[in-house]
Parts: sequence; structure tokens; C-alpha cells
Amino acid sequence: MLGFALAPAHAQTYLSNDTVLVSPEGDLLDYIPDDARVMRDNRGRTVYVDGWGNIIATAQSADRYFARGDSRPRRDRYRAVQGYPETNPDYFPPAPESEFGDELTTSSVPEMREALPGDIERQQLPDADFGGSQPLPDFDGNGGNAALPENGVDPNAEFVPGPKFKPAIAIGKMSSAEITALQVFLDREGFSPGVIDGKKGSNVTKAIEAWQSATGETLDPNNADDILERLRLSGGLAFTTYEISAADAAGPYVAAIPEDYAQKAALPHLSFTSTTEMLAEKFHMDEAYLKEINPGVDFTIPGTIVKVIDTGVAKTGKVAKILADKGRKQILAYDADGTLIAAYPASIGSADTPSPSGLVTVERIALNPGYTYNPKINFQQGENNKVLTLQPGPNGPVGTVWIALSKPTYGIHGTPEPSKIGKTQSHGCIRMTNWDATELAKMTSPGVTVEFVD
Repeated sequence: MLGFALAPAHAQTYLSNDTVLVSPEGDLLDYIPDDARVMRDNRGRTVYVDGWGNIIATAQSADRYFARGDSRPRRDRYRAVQGYPETNPDYFPPAPESEFGDELTTSSVPEMREALPGDIERQQLPDADFGGSQPLPDFDGNGGNAALPENGVDPNAEFVPGPKFKPAIAIGKMSSAEITALQVFLDREGFSPGVIDGKKGSNVTKAIEAWQSATGETLDPNNADDILERLRLSGGLAFTTYEISAADAAGPYVAAIPEDYAQKAALPHLSFTSTTEMLAEKFHMDEAYLKEINPGVDFTIPGTIVKVIDTGVAKTGKVAKILADKGRKQILAYDADGTLIAAYPASIGSADTPSPSGLVTVERIALNPGYTYNPKINFQQGENNKVLTLQPGPNGPVGTVWIALSKPTYGIHGTPEPSKIGKTQSHGCIRMTNWDATELAKMTSPGVTVEFVD
């Protein structure tokens, strides 16, 4: 963001001879509200935002706007291609539906607003509560877990070494499309490579090793024909198409997400900043990769057909135990029989704020949670030394999922920066991509054991 300037309210369609203001719904804005601010979004475009941080209009070329009626999106790509098998690159299956359930809403704004946000609400810091008011759930003695210490962690527990997996075959020289196919296969299997970006890396290797341990098979990542056949059996080719809807283009979005938590607390929601960020998360993709495979596409225009990942059907099952492997930077999920059923890259703790040791349990699960910042019992962010309440949204500190653990203030959660998962450290918690955290949350329930291993 380069800055902003106040603009008076007056009827106006053209800003200049060749520029118009276009609302998120695609209509011309015929006035500029009194409280509008002129800003730059992350694509360098001039946008007008209201006092709540919502985009109300984008400056656009008049020639482009009035010529858009002549554009004819290639909607025929949704029709079945006669005479082509699914292995043909010209075949495009139907766009997938969202894997996020109806109970998960990543952003919202009130339909009517009585007033603009006021001053940030600051409260006195409460005394730290390290478990006295949050007792662990009772365990039965019928083969269940042994009772844990009152605070959820045994202070005398030693680090337990994590499982050892057979090393994966090294990935050789492969095209971006071939690596994408490998990533999509692993993602559909529930052994997540993190963001799908067409690049090889440690997250892909870890996913292969976990998948091999779970299935007893050996996966050769360099065998493109084998990967394509596995994709065909798991739902079809890696890529599909998606038509951007009016709702997709409308948002709501915010112009930018500030770093400072006090500024975050002033926003009515912490939603996505653009259509591309929303679509990248919807289809488990790196945002830069989404733009790369759709060169020259304007993602803000409803009716536009874009190329995306076909993520298939979400992994299902019932998780009985979770291993948080600090050494591998990976979450391993097991069923009641001890079978590994899913694995996800994760950022787990740091030198300054290490994760717990030993055993804890899942206390509760919240989708689309708000976030309370308390430097007395969490960490210090910038100069903020007061309690702050941040609203929900995928760009919030814990993303769209919070799986609370029995050790107070610790949890498994999502992130606003999915491309950094498995490559950076966290503030003691377990951080995953929003879509992986959502998938895990839907297979997990309170009482599930979480064990931290090396």
C-alpha cells in the first residue's frame, strides 16, 4: 500500500477521459462516498475502500470496461470432449465444488452498518491461567489413554523419537506439470505436499515417505506414466477449469493485511485480499503458480474461465492419535488400529517458543475462529502490550481453524501464509495450511491424543 487520500463525495462516472470506477459486482460506480480512501492493492491497481477496509471500487480503463461485452469466455470447455479419453490433455472434467463445509465461513461483513469502527478496544491483562480452570476430560479405563497430569504435560517426560520412514526415491529432472501431477496425487491421498506449486521440495519428499509407510508400496516420483494412472484412478487429471462467479469477484476482500496486531484488531474481518488469493486457497495452490498457469487473465471479471487444480474428494476417516513430529516438521494422523491414514507438513514451535513435550489431548475444535492476543501468556508482537481481539478470517493469525490442546494457549491451527508451512517456525503451536487443518479437524474429535516427538 502506497498511501491514501480523502476524496469528497460527488456524482462521477469517469475519473478521466479513459478511466472509470468499477464496483466489485462489475457495475459502474456513479459516486464516490465521503469516507472513501484511495489506495493501491497488491497488484498495483488504484482501489477505493470504505472505513471498514472493504474495496468498493477499482479504477479500470474505460475502453476495457465498455468492450467487455464482446468477450466470450470459452464455456464450451465444460462440455464433454467427444472421442477423447480422460488421459488426453484436452479433456477438462467439471470444476470441483468447495471442500469447505457449510459450517465454515472464511469471511463476512454486516449487511447494514450503523457506524464506522471506533477506537481499538484495549483491556487490562488478566492473570495468567495455566490450566487450573481447564481440567482435562476424564478417561475411562477400558483400553483408553492413561490419565495425564493436571496441566496436560508431564514435566518429566523425555522426547520420544519419531517414526523412521524408508527414504523416498530422489526426484530427478521433471517438468512443472509432472511435479504438479505428483503433488495432486499425494494431496488427494491425504498425504499433503503443502501448497501445490509445480516445484519439488522437502514437503513433497516427506509426503511420499509417509504415503509409502502407510501403503507398503514404493512410489517412483520419476515415473510420470505411473503417476498419471494413479491420478486417473483417484479422480482424473491434475488440472481442471473453474468459472469465476459474481460472488467470487465481489468478495468481500480487504485492500491489505497489516503486520501490526493493533491495526489488525481495527479491521472488521481478516478476509482475503484478492480473488487470486481466495482461488489459490480454494484449490490448494500457491498464488504465484495460479497466476503463472493463467497468463494475462483478469481474475476480477465474473464469467472468466481459469485453469486450476482438481483437488478431488477430501480425505475422510476417524483420527485416534496425532503425532507432531518436530524433526520432520510433519503431522501424522493414525486411526484406532494404529494405521497411518494422513500426513501434513507443519511448522512446529521455535527455539524461543518451543512446542510442548510428551502427551496432550484435543480439547475443542473451532472453525473460522476469532483470535485474542494476550502478550502476558502468549508472545510479544511489536509494541503491543495490551489484550487485543482480532476478528475471524483466513488471514487471521490462526487462519480458519483452531484445534485447542489441553496445554493452555497451545493448538493446531491454520495460517495466512500457506507457502511457508514446513519451512518456517511457529510461536510454539502447530501451524498448517488452512485446507490441511480443516481436513484434519473434520477427522478429529475432543479427547484425541496428540504426542510431540523428535
